[in-house]
Amino acid sequence: MSASLRPLPSQTPRACRVGPAADGRPLSVDGCAVEAVREEWRIEEGWWGTPCRRRCFAVALVGGRLCTVYEDRRNGTWWRYGS
Repeated sequence: MSASLRPLPSQTPRACRVGPAADGRPLSVDGCAVEAVREEWRIEEGWWGTPCRRRCFAVALVGGRLCTVYEDRRNGTWWRYGS
């Protein structure tokens, strides 16, 4: 996987709509179909401050755009980095 799929620290995530499959993997992002899930990882931390529980996906959208989306596991909202 290319390191360019991971969000840069300077990027600010924005809320998005994700159509999830039964297993939680994204099938669409803001109405655009997901062509491939390139990577999946989880972040669960917070022992030093605000808890963070995320399930993250690096995805390729139909048409070739790449983005990273994550589900905030504390409240079920979805967020997006990238185009």
